[in-house]
This record gives sequence, structure tokens and C-alpha cells, in this order.
Amino acid sequence: MASSTQTLPLDETSDDAPARVDHLYLALTAGKPLGGARWSLDGIDQVEIGRGPTRSIRRTGASLRVDVPDPHMSSAHLRFERERAHWVAVDAGSRNGFLVNGAKQDRAVVMDHDVVEAGRSFFLLRTGELAAQPALDLVPRERGTLATLDPLLASAFDELLRVAVSGIPVLIGGPTGAGKERVARTIHDASRRSGAFVPVNCGALPAGLVESELFGHKRGAFSGAIADQPGLVASSSGGTLFLDEIGDLPAPAQAALLRVLEEHEVRAVGASSAVHVDLRVVAATHRDLDTLVEDGTFRDDLVARLAGFEIELPPLAERRVDLGVMLAELVPPTTQLSGVAARALFAYGWPRNVRELVRVLERAVALAGGAELGLAHFSEDIASARFVTVAAPAADARRDELVVLLEKHHGNVSKVAVELGRVRQQVQRWIKRYGLDPERYRS
Repeated sequence: MASSTQTLPLDETSDDAPARVDHLYLALTAGKPLGGARWSLDGIDQVEIGRGPTRSIRRTGASLRVDVPDPHMSSAHLRFERERAHWVAVDAGSRNGFLVNGAKQDRAVVMDHDVVEAGRSFFLLRTGELAAQPALDLVPRERGTLATLDPLLASAFDELLRVAVSGIPVLIGGPTGAGKERVARTIHDASRRSGAFVPVNCGALPAGLVESELFGHKRGAFSGAIADQPGLVASSSGGTLFLDEIGDLPAPAQAALLRVLEEHEVRAVGASSAVHVDLRVVAATHRDLDTLVEDGTFRDDLVARLAGFEIELPPLAERRVDLGVMLAELVPPTTQLSGVAARALFAYGWPRNVRELVRVLERAVALAGGAELGLAHFSEDIASARFVTVAAPAADARRDELVVLLEKHHGNVSKVAVELGRVRQQVQRWIKRYGLDPERYRS
């Protein structure tokens, strides 16, 4: 399924391509649910991190000072220094040092996937991201809001909320448990439509009764139809019909749904005439609808009708910058996490995504009973989680060679491949393995 965002090809740029900059994220502050923050590093060569009375930043030339209200940090704890196309974390004379992916370091190259821990605060650096406002500070927000520090996802959410007040159908993609129904409910709340939000799990509709459940039936239309039923589509008139797992909808129901979307009328099973419906549809799926169309199991014209606006939700493992934001929404404001417990949340892979995070935090808060959340309050899978080990890039000759050639050829991957005598696809695999970004080497 197509996404609402675009990825730039490795070897192509254009004058109207979106600007790309580096960002520093504060994903968790002092082990408390205080939201999160993001700062642009455009024009910055050094970032000093230390303890301060409030969360604040101060820029002086090409240097940035970040204060964090973390009593476990030193006043001068950590520095991030730009080194050619990469960032290096350096101990600034702290009492307890800093950790990268759970391992203590004095100096370390920081890659996009790395989590840097100072005191009980957790930082991430992302390179070459979509440029956004210079600073964003997200304080605790109410449940149901679409809060994110990620500039690409934030841009998609902003577009989504503008679309919400229209009647445009929305198609939400993403893995199971990524929060698709939550997004759908937020669309409904923002739409200002007076009708109900009616969720339908298309994969759970009874076999043989799909059309009756969706479109309703008249008394006596079939065995067991002892009374008239309006159906889920008619029940959502004036509100929002949320069709979850739309990819599981059987072919006959697809055809009937297409007619409803085109004509804004629904005819119940056994009825002689149709009735008008004020219909707004939000659909969701974890499956690739384009693949289903190619396989002949889903109608291409129905996809076209459903996909007025498309958004793809990433898995939670790719949203670690938002862990503090999510904690602020999901746990009491007085909650405190121990350092090892917070580290485990960042290290865990979250295979069941946001849905799993919600259940994990509910359980931990209940077990802690108001005390500090520790490893004992989490399942063994989470308590034993460790960061995926990545080889230190500075010690790899291949990586160093790629960096030199990317600088020489200004990020042109094809020219690098020619000089190495390798096919371009192989060079791209190496670039991905080492976490390099050709965009950073372009003039």
C-alpha cells in the first residue's frame, strides 16, 4: 500500500526536494513521564548535555547547551560532537559516565539506531531527517491525541487532521497493534460529525452473514432473520464507519460496499429499496492491498474509493523517540522508572507494538502500587531485553573506505560503485549495514 510520505532515491535530488537536517531527541527525562523533546542540529557542531533546573536549550554560535532536570546527571555530563558526517558522544567529566545501547562508553560514534543514556535520561540522534521547526517540546497530553516527535510522522498527522473535517475516506496501514483504531477514533473526534463511531472487524464477521451484518436485513430475509436490522453501515450514518482489517472482506461484500460508497445508498438484505446514508469511511489493514489486488483477492476500484488519504503507521520499534511521549499518555504523572527498567523498555523489540506497550504499562503500574517501576514489574521477556549489538564502525575498514569514497563523490552511490568495481546494489547494502547516509555527503 502506498504511503503518504516519500523516500528520496539514493542518487537523486531535486531543487524542490524537502530539506534534510539532523535532530537530537530527548526520549525520556529522569525516568519520568514528562513527554519528550526534539531539537534541530542545523548549523550545530557541538551539543553539551547537563543537569539543569528545567528542560531548556541555549544556542551560542555553532554550539548548543541542553539542560535536563535529571538529578542523576552531572552539570556537565555529555557532549555530542560533529565529526565529518557523523556524531561522536564524549564524556564531559560526569560522575557516572554515559551508556550507548546499555554499554558504558567514554567516547563512541553514535548511529541513528543508538540509544544514549545519561543519568536516567535517554537521547537519540537522527541524521538526514525531514527538516522541521527548530525545537519541539511535547509535554504530557490527553489520551487519544496524535502526539509524535518524529518530523515525518508529525507531518502526516498534521495532514490527517486537516483531512478529518472533510468527507474524504482514509486508509490506515501499519502492523497489527500499531494504533490504527486509535487514529481512526481521533479522525472521528476531529471530524465534528454528530453520528456514532462504528468499528467493524472485517475479519471477524460471521461467514455467510457478512452482508447482513454490514448492510442490514429485513425480517424473514433468511432463516433466523426474526426482525428488521439496520446494519452497521446505516448505524454509522452521520458518523464514522471504521472498517478494520479491510483486506479480509470477502469478494461479494467488496462489491456491495463499492456500490454503497459510490451511491451513498444501502439496501438491506431482503429489502426492495435502498435508503440514503451520510457515510464517512475510515479503513485499516496490516496487509498490502496492492498485493491483494495483484493476486485477484481484492478489488482495485474499491482500493481507489477507500484511499482518499493514506497514512502508514510504523511499528513501535521504529518509534523509540516517542517512548517518553507515550509514557506521558499512559501512566500516572507521578510514575518513576528505575534506570534499568527504562533501559529495558528501549531495548525491547515490541513485536506486538503499541497494543503491547499499553498492556505492559498497565500491568507494571498495578504491580508497583505507586512505587518506582523496576524490572520485577515487567515480564521476563522485557526484563531480559538487550540492545542488538552492532559492530563499532570506526574499526571497520570497509566502512572507512565507503566514507572516503562518499565524500570524494559527494554521495553519488553509482560513482562509488564504479570505483569499487561493485554493482550499485551491493554498495547500497553496505551503506545500509553501516548506517551511512549518502545525502549527508552531497554538496
